Amino acid sequence: MIVTTIEHVPGYEVKEVLGIVIGNIVHSKHLGKDIAAAFKTLAGGEIKSYTEMMTEARNKALERMIDEAEKLGADAVIGVRFGSSSVMSGAAEMLAYGTAVKLREKE
Repeated sequence: MIVTTIEHVPGYEVKEVLGIVIGNIVHSKHLGKDIAAAFKTLAGGEIKSYTEMMTEARNKALERMIDEAEKLGADAVIGVRFGSSSVMSGAAEMLAYGTAVKLREKE
């Protein structure tokens, strides 16, 4: 599966647009990591447990978006974007979305 943030795939042309595909997840860390993160905010610096949480969430959202595209028979997802929002303290939603397409090689 080709996944790109640009609106085209070099060497290919879009032969069919299959529609928007979305993957999302609401992800949180356990209470112990949340407490440790609260102390880290006092000293400043990167809160690694939250960085890890967001990376895991982004990867899972991307995986779910690709699964949706595969169900439609897509060759690629173009124009991929990510969004995130805080759902509650220590939990965030990560959203991946793009356009599922069928491709053909340029002649």
